[in-house]
Amino acid sequence: QVQLVESGGGLVQTGDSLRLSCAASGRTFVNYVMGWFRQAPGKQREFVAAITWSWSGSSTFYADSVKGRFTISTDNAKNTVYLQMNSLKPEDTAVYYCAIDRLVGIPTKTGVAERSRYDYWGQGTQVTVSS
Repeated sequence: QVQLVESGGGLVQTGDSLRLSCAASGRTFVNYVMGWFRQAPGKQREFVAAITWSWSGSSTFYADSVKGRFTISTDNAKNTVYLQMNSLKPEDTAVYYCAIDRLVGIPTKTGVAERSRYDYWGQGTQVTVSS
């Protein structure tokens, strides 16, 4: 079992920044993909960003809507993944979830953006951006 705990959400104004954290505990994967997703009221949960880690290196992937504004990073010593969110917009308002899966093979954006691949999810953290 893997436990994921998100933190760092809050209420901010348009143009502000936030950094979300996702701390993992329990079973760990040597090769993994960690994803951030978000769900706004009345909408489906959507892919935001993902980071992969394996013996061959690390890769990052972003949704087009956040590319250039959000940055995903990892601190393996702390078993924590971060999502730095800059230039926030009201449309970024959502509950943000992190998820983790074992990485097998070469990651693709389509693959890491697929919600069903992830076995473990956090409880979510609310991000609200006021206009």
